[in-house]
Amino acid sequence: MVNKLTEGRNCGYDWIDITDPQANELWQVARQYGLHEESVLDCMQPGHLPKYEQLKNYTFTILRVYYATDKDADTVQELTNKIAIFTSDKFIITIHRNPIGALTQKAEVLLSDADCRTTQQVLVEIVKTGLHTYDEPGKQLTELIEYYETQVFLTTRKVSLLKGLYLIKRKTDVIRRLLLLTHDIVDKIDPPASSNAYTRDVRDLYVKQKSLHDSMSENANHLLNIYFNISSQRTNETMRVLTIFSVFFMPLTFIVGIYGMNFHNMPELSWKWGYPLTLASMAIVTIIIYLWFRRKKWL
Repeated sequence: MVNKLTEGRNCGYDWIDITDPQANELWQVARQYGLHEESVLDCMQPGHLPKYEQLKNYTFTILRVYYATDKDADTVQELTNKIAIFTSDKFIITIHRNPIGALTQKAEVLLSDADCRTTQQVLVEIVKTGLHTYDEPGKQLTELIEYYETQVFLTTRKVSLLKGLYLIKRKTDVIRRLLLLTHDIVDKIDPPASSNAYTRDVRDLYVKQKSLHDSMSENANHLLNIYFNISSQRTNETMRVLTIFSVFFMPLTFIVGIYGMNFHNMPELSWKWGYPLTLASMAIVTIIIYLWFRRKKWL
């Protein structure tokens, strides 16, 4: 669906917003505004990663905004939506497959704001809006990491935490990769040689998001390693207890095995005190093993 957002407004440029584009609609807009064929093909790929290209008549930007509806989502396409943006002095064209509420709200604000007069300013605001979509998931992932830290360190649980920890790691790694690729967009919007307070906000926001998700990724990796170490330690502790029990019962089993053979020429079987002596010897062996373990500080 093609929506001319600036129609009837005296903005000095055209803003065309295309939702769930059909091929014929895209090529019609491409011919009207002189868009390169390769750029159009790139914007039609749903899994395309962030990029920034400077062409002869316009700039082509692909931005991915957070838009996850499934709590178990952990891939680029499941976690984010793609926005393709064509920008020149005369027009700005935004293309996305699904409706994006944050973009619609920002468009309403921008078109009613007298301070946002150029397409470059619109592009900056769209990029800032896209980066802001990572705020809430970043907060949620931080809370999840704190929850799993509590479960790993402060509680003894029988339920495995591995799936939840792995999902957090996957999400943070995907977002980190997208933010890393977004760095080129931020660099082009806010070049060091011509930086200003307006575009500096984009870089500050990018640095904030990048630092937050870098930290979460490291915490998730460390937490996974610690979880494996603690699980291994608990397994070793269980094996140690079982080994101690087996050491106690090995000599007792040996004694029982000898007197359970029932040969006719075993004089102990006919002794009056044979049974009590056997039990007493088993008790003595158990006490000796216990005292030995205590001396070695294994108990």
